Amino acid sequence: MKVIGVHHTSYTISNLERSLEFYVGLLGCELLWQREISDKYFCDIVGFPECTVRAAHLSIPGSEHVIELFEYVSPEGKPMDLQPNNPGSSHLAFVVEDLSVVYEQLKAKGVNFRTPPVTIDAGVNKGGYGVYILDPDGITMELFQPPKGDDK
Repeated sequence: MKVIGVHHTSYTISNLERSLEFYVGLLGCELLWQREISDKYFCDIVGFPECTVRAAHLSIPGSEHVIELFEYVSPEGKPMDLQPNNPGSSHLAFVVEDLSVVYEQLKAKGVNFRTPPVTIDAGVNKGGYGVYILDPDGITMELFQPPKGDDK
C-alpha cells in the first residue's frame, strides 16, 4: 500500500454556525459547501447507523487543503479533554505573515489562546513564531509565522 496524497482534515464540532464564524469570519477560510448528511454510505463510514450530521468543507487561503467540520445532530457526542498532551489530540497549523498583528486582532475579538506568541529559538523553525489558538470547542489550532526567508 502507498498513500498518494491528502484530501482533508476533519474536526467534530458542537455548533456549525459558531465554528463557521470562527474559521470563515475570523481566520479567513472560504466556505466550499455546507449540507446535512444522513446518507447510508456516510452512516456506514462513520459507524453510526441512521446518523445525521451537519457538515461543511472549507478551503484554507494559499492552500489546496480542506477543513471538514461535522456537527453530529444524532447521535450527539460529548466534549473530550483536548489538552495538547492527550493522545488523540491534534492541531492544524495556519501560516500567517505577521503573527503579532494577527494575535492582537484575534485577541481583540475575544479569541482564546494557550499563550501569547512565542519566538522559536531552536530547531528547523528557529527565527519563526508560533502560538496555539483555541476554536469555539477548545480544539487547538496553531498560528505559525515561518522564519524570514522560509517558504513553508
